[in-house]
Amino acid sequence: MSGGVDSSVAAAELVRAGHDVSGVYMKNWINEENIIGHCPWEEDITDAEAVAKQLGIPFRVVNLMTEYREKVVKYLIQGYQAGITPNPDVMCNREMKFGVLWDWAQEHGFEAIATGHYARKLDGHILRGADPNKDQTYFLAMMQPQQVRIAQFPIGHLLKPELRERAREFGLKTAEKKDSQGICFIGQVKMEDFLRTFVEDKPGPIVNLEGKVLGEHRGLHLYTLGQRKGHGVASPIHKQAYVVVAKRPQTNELVVAIENADTPLLWARKATLHSISSTGLALNDERLLQAQPRYRCPAGDAVFRPIGDGRAELEYKEPQRALTPGQICALYYGERLLGGAVFEAVQHE
Repeated sequence: MSGGVDSSVAAAELVRAGHDVSGVYMKNWINEENIIGHCPWEEDITDAEAVAKQLGIPFRVVNLMTEYREKVVKYLIQGYQAGITPNPDVMCNREMKFGVLWDWAQEHGFEAIATGHYARKLDGHILRGADPNKDQTYFLAMMQPQQVRIAQFPIGHLLKPELRERAREFGLKTAEKKDSQGICFIGQVKMEDFLRTFVEDKPGPIVNLEGKVLGEHRGLHLYTLGQRKGHGVASPIHKQAYVVVAKRPQTNELVVAIENADTPLLWARKATLHSISSTGLALNDERLLQAQPRYRCPAGDAVFRPIGDGRAELEYKEPQRALTPGQICALYYGERLLGGAVFEAVQHE
């Protein structure tokens, strides 16, 4: 229970179904570094505990701060230092919620972990959530089969307005609470502010495709491929904008170009994946599937070709915008989540 409305309704649905339920808050972060932004853990614990009391279930706070720093924060910082774009929310699910927390849960006699994710389960498989605007299966793409077996998603069949109405029907304190926007369980902290606390700025030139210097960046780790705003280079053409198309660690250059349908380095059909993870049967044969390169991005038809050592070649039917090393690629067959992998390299034609 995070203190939000989604996990509150998930707990309420389980109680109504007759399960023996305990509410657990994962205490991952208390903002000891005084990062700019709001880290609302105290407020969230209060809200989660209040909902648990309303539902008549036990409530516990589990301190996982040490493990979170080791398994999520370190992964995040090292990824950006290496010039790639990691996804802490995906790793939080695999390493923390269904990893460290599950170890704790087993020690305390629990048989499953339920969350407020917008996802469904059918015959042991994870399916997309019923609400296409809220579907969160992308963030579950790196889960292991044994983790899928013990995972429950009690609200995945609901649309968000229906969930809000359920919360009101249950009389939950969190019924009107706004959805959180932040780094998994850290809270309302901008990624830029978080990174600048741990990774030293290293300014360098912003150049165009011809090598002309257009400005200065504050550090390559603060930018991502496909970024349209916040790089500090004004567009010379009305209604057209510069977009980040490459980062060159060797020369510390950030490369930008005017975005259009043919912008070099921005579009690609082929990529190499590593760290392939399956939510069920092993992904060890060539197949046509749908590959989603980031959250809030449509999954595109692609051919998946394993090449050994947990790696694969991925070839999209249509060019994709800003495929980025380090980002998670979620793999689907229709509505079913097959698993996921990490973009290793992108091949530009």
